[in-house]
This record gives sequence, C-alpha cells and structure tokens, in this order.
Amino acid sequence: MTYTTAQIAELLPEIQHINDASLRDKVAAVWSEAITTGCGGNGWTFDELRAVKFTLLAGDIDLTYIDHLRSCAQQCLSIADVLNGIFGDKIPVDRDTLLAGSLLADVGKPLEFDKDANGEVIKGHYGEMLRHPFSGVAMCYKHGIPAEVMHIVATHSHEGDKVQRSIESIIFHHADFVDFDIAKYLGKKAAGG
Repeated sequence: MTYTTAQIAELLPEIQHINDASLRDKVAAVWSEAITTGCGGNGWTFDELRAVKFTLLAGDIDLTYIDHLRSCAQQCLSIADVLNGIFGDKIPVDRDTLLAGSLLADVGKPLEFDKDANGEVIKGHYGEMLRHPFSGVAMCYKHGIPAEVMHIVATHSHEGDKVQRSIESIIFHHADFVDFDIAKYLGKKAAGG
C-alpha cells in the first residue's frame, strides 16, 4: 500500500504547511515507505503509530511518538517566527526545509521499532543495527529529498555532534531535546525518582 499526501496529513497535519508541493509529496512518500515497511517488515497502522510511546528510553509516560513529531514541527515554526521577528533576515531560516526536516527527523523510527510476541513495542533487530537517523536518511535519499533536509535528519541527534549543523538543524535539534529531556524527567518522576 502507498499512502497519499492527504492520508499522511491525517497523521501529520503539519505537512500541509510545506509550501513547495513537490517537497510536500516527497515527505509523504518517505513516510509512506516507513509506515508500510516498518515493524519488522509487517508495516504499521496509523492507530498503532499513534499509540507508540515517544521514546523507549523514558519508561511508561503518556507522551506519544506522533505527538512528539507534531510538537517538534510546531516548536520549529514558532522558533523560526521568533527569530524572524527579532533578527529579521540576519538569521535566514528556510521554513520548508525546517518543516520537512522536522517531520522527517524521526521517520526511521518505524523501522527501528518492532513488536514482541505480546505486541509490545520494542527496539527490533533493524533498530539494533541502524539508528533512525541512518535509516531516515536512506529513505529520504531514495525519494529525492534535498540534501539540506537530509542534513537535519542526519544531524538531529548525537550523530550530529561532530559536524556543523545548519541553522535549521540547530533549531530542530533543540526542539527535539526539549521534548526528550522533558520525557526523561517525567519518566524518572513516574518511576519515583
């Protein structure tokens, strides 16, 4: 099955704010592949993806993967608006690149995640072999995503700590870790820590 851009927008409505229709469709194509080939090759349903926890590293918290993707996309656009409002074009931000990158940064996670015999989401064999920034970039390349967007996918996590991140990648990296650090805090607190 191949999901259309309109169908992906049901899961990630922020995709509709990518102004370049070609880029928007390419982002949707990457997501379609991730959804249909993830979970050990069995694919995911939208409902399953909506139920996946934001991170497996924070324990049983009530934050989901899809909500995290949407949160980061909206945070990135808000940060870009603040920077533009204060600094104008002294800090140039390509909004389409930023938004596409924010929606694709974790697109490799449907491949990284799998389900155990009880149906619980776990890091699968694929995830043990390749972290999501690598599988994400591979899918992006396959679908003709521009290098500037792939840079965000490749550098958003600790894999990017040894390279110079672009402005858009810097923005996404910090939005991503706002959610991640809060998730870790909530998980620790829920565990009695």
